[in-house]
Amino acid sequence: MRPVYMVSGGITKFSKASPNKDFRYMVKESFDSAMADVPDLTLDRIDGSVASYFSDHFTRQLMAGIMVHDYLGLTPKPSRRIESGGATGGMCFQSAWEAIASGRMDVVAAFGFETMSHVNTWKGNEFIALASDTNFDYPVGGFYTGYYAMMVKRHMHEFGTTVEQLAAVSVKNHKNAMHNPYAQFPAELTIQDVLNSEMVSDPLKRLDICVMSDGAATAILASEEMAYKLTDKPIRITGVGTGTDAMRLADRPSREVILLPHENPEDYKNLKYPGVHSFRGGRVAAKEAYKMAKIENPLEELDFVELHDAFTSSEIQTYEDLGLCKYGDGGKFVESGAADLNGKVPVNPSGGLLACGHPVGATGLMQSVFAFWQLQGNVSKHFGGDGALQLKNPKRGLIHSHAGTGTYITVSIMERGF
Repeated sequence: MRPVYMVSGGITKFSKASPNKDFRYMVKESFDSAMADVPDLTLDRIDGSVASYFSDHFTRQLMAGIMVHDYLGLTPKPSRRIESGGATGGMCFQSAWEAIASGRMDVVAAFGFETMSHVNTWKGNEFIALASDTNFDYPVGGFYTGYYAMMVKRHMHEFGTTVEQLAAVSVKNHKNAMHNPYAQFPAELTIQDVLNSEMVSDPLKRLDICVMSDGAATAILASEEMAYKLTDKPIRITGVGTGTDAMRLADRPSREVILLPHENPEDYKNLKYPGVHSFRGGRVAAKEAYKMAKIENPLEELDFVELHDAFTSSEIQTYEDLGLCKYGDGGKFVESGAADLNGKVPVNPSGGLLACGHPVGATGLMQSVFAFWQLQGNVSKHFGGDGALQLKNPKRGLIHSHAGTGTYITVSIMERGF
């Protein structure tokens, strides 16, 4: 298995709507931005691509991936389309990694997009709800805000998590995005602002939930030999992990907690796991990625995390799945400031999905681009302004992508290669 590096990345500004751009143009914008940072990379040196988009319904176009591949000037080279719900971007990133690690390719362009503004919000929610079980959950009114509300209600019951702790996630991430020019929804909020926003599905308010978006992102990955030819600041992908779970929550069996290296069985001897309060697929993905990257204690060995915070509750749940704190301590973790920009492990310094937006196929790749810039020390270069989001000398970061109610989850570890 060959070492794999990320050598460049680009994104568009995420927005509620972009009526003057179709999906090909948006991807081209992000692709051109990535190519501009590696001037020695020409189209003839790119061996193929991986396309990431969640739904054919938003574009009303089948085979949109090959249309983008052609628009970028990459035909007749290989391409494939990846789809795995909300984890589509993260899975695309790992698919590109596999193409290089296997030796099949030396340079791969991983691109993702979504144009969710092409339909009304209610229709968009219907399309997203089709990622639940259409035989059982969907016909009885199943929709994702309802699922996550149910899960966080159980988290509150099991662990004492509070609505103020949920709100703290929203305040943190929207505030971070004030310094991110690519973000759709930067805002200076208070806990009370979040609590006073409209109720969507008890206890989740409007400001606890990410927004639909239009946007695109591109990550360019390369073999070790090519990486050092293309940039003096390559970022190595040292660990990848993927976990899965049953589509229906009711089908998930109770088991013993899957332990990470720094955990003790005694910590969880009375915990029903995963219940509906935790994501078993996330724990499996983290464990696999940590093993590959030789991480024993993520709280001590990660410098930052970009995770899938489609809901404030899912960020808190994911702290626990990743082992940043014990199961049950996620609310206390954010409340303590441990996830703040200056905290123990900054989480979503970009603003996350809550503030950046969530054009599904682009989201996981957006995380890889932000992590890449952090590790290169180039956040100020790309964001401009005062460089408030550039962390001090980060050497290792984690990106996390999540689908459904934890049906697919990916975790990838990125480290400085220079």
